[in-house]
Amino acid sequence: MSETTQNAGAQGGEEPKSGFKPKKSVALSGVTAGNTALCTVGKTGNDLHYRGYDILDIAGACEFEEIAYLLVHEKLPTQAELTAYKTKLKGMRGLPANVKAALEWIPAAAHPM
Repeated sequence: MSETTQNAGAQGGEEPKSGFKPKKSVALSGVTAGNTALCTVGKTGNDLHYRGYDILDIAGACEFEEIAYLLVHEKLPTQAELTAYKTKLKGMRGLPANVKAALEWIPAAAHPM
């Protein structure tokens, strides 16, 4: 039996047969996992910022499309920009005719998976 086969059961929560015991997870507090301009997490505690805006502030005051615009365009939209962005997104929502036809052939009682 190969080592890979012996260790395959370890992923299911079983101890590997080789006697190897994985380490318990180690906290990564203070370790930078990656840098991005999109968001910061936990910079000053348990916070989340999108493009410099605290998510708690903008979540209650902004619509989904405003947040999406912020993430893509690096700034909150003006009313005119928001209206144009919503129109653009609405135009991208449609399903191709062949996909719609295929979905209509699925019985209503079919299992979702």
